Amino acid sequence: MDQTSKDGVVPARPVWGGDPLVKRSQAMVLTLCLWLVALIGSGPWALAATLPLNSKAAVLMDYQTGRVLYAYNEHEALPPASVTKVMTLLLALEAVRDGKAGLDDLVVTSEYAASMGGTQIWLEPGERMRLGDLLYAIAVGSANDAAVAVAEHLGGTEQGFVDMMNAKAKELGMENTRFANPSGLPPQTVGKEGPHVTSAYDIALMSRYAISLPKFLEYTSTWGPVVMRPETIEKPVLWTYNKMLRSYPGMDGIKTGMTNEAGYCLAATAVRDGLRLIAVTLGAPTAAARDADIRRLLDYGFSLLKAETVAKKGDVLAEVDVVKGREKRLSLVAASDLVVSMSRDDDSLPETEIVPARRPVAPIEEGEVLAYLLARLDGEEVGRVPLVAERSVPKAPAFLMIGRYFLDITRLH
Repeated sequence: MDQTSKDGVVPARPVWGGDPLVKRSQAMVLTLCLWLVALIGSGPWALAATLPLNSKAAVLMDYQTGRVLYAYNEHEALPPASVTKVMTLLLALEAVRDGKAGLDDLVVTSEYAASMGGTQIWLEPGERMRLGDLLYAIAVGSANDAAVAVAEHLGGTEQGFVDMMNAKAKELGMENTRFANPSGLPPQTVGKEGPHVTSAYDIALMSRYAISLPKFLEYTSTWGPVVMRPETIEKPVLWTYNKMLRSYPGMDGIKTGMTNEAGYCLAATAVRDGLRLIAVTLGAPTAAARDADIRRLLDYGFSLLKAETVAKKGDVLAEVDVVKGREKRLSLVAASDLVVSMSRDDDSLPETEIVPARRPVAPIEEGEVLAYLLARLDGEEVGRVPLVAERSVPKAPAFLMIGRYFLDITRLH
């Protein structure tokens, strides 16, 4: 029997649910287990007994929920070296997404940007290069001159861009972060923002947001070769510094970093069977030790959790009665996949609920958000996906509305 909720939303097919008492008990066990894992991994005394890490600080985070699965000195303020460039890329791709910049924009190199030391693509003062090419230079080649050129292009000055970086850090909840430049080079002087530091936890927060931006993973997953100036001198040819992209299955980012002060650092992400994890290490003594720490963290996370797909992009999940529409019924489809991370030992399924976003009054555009599918564990929301109109529904003409009115009256009698 077709049953419509008081909001007029009808599930198009069964969505996951189950006996509430059983679900609640299972979810409570999962929550307790994850809480104990986080507690056990929060101190050096436990770290030695579980994950023998060499880095000064580390974090393992579930991308889907933001839950910390393992942590060690995660809030200690430390220099991040070139992992800083995650924020530089993030702000650039935000500007592209919001229409404030374009990947084909020509960025003019200043004398200051060209003077950057460390890794670089040897930009010349006055040289023009596409923003998109410079983003590859930052993500793959970790080019300091490219980072400063992009910063000046977007912020007007390097300091203007640094102000943007710190404002974004505050917005993301990065409480132990103070950026002094867009490259991660040790600052020559301590500016108004203080020393250039962040924490493993803050980097995980930043990375989690960055991954959600269009094209971010495309840049950070590029192995190479990336040819600079292909129309002229074809120099240099860039290869990624993150060698784990090919040695660790499922890894598609994010950014390495190294200075004498910071040691070896890495923000990494990997996905397997729909489960995405973020691992961050700061202050490892060698590149090999850093990579080993990341591997241990990710292996631990993948052994602990699994991904359960609640809905796939394009699935028809509900139908609504359209008010004043040319068509009276409209299917709602998932705008993207909805994946929930759960304990590997848990055979239960998340509870789901469809929540209207607005009344379905015509006209309605294809892709317009009309509801949300929520997934919950033990009553706590662990994920949601927008449900959008499968097609456009124009407003019904007056004669059709009048005809429906008289037809409804006839049916009532």
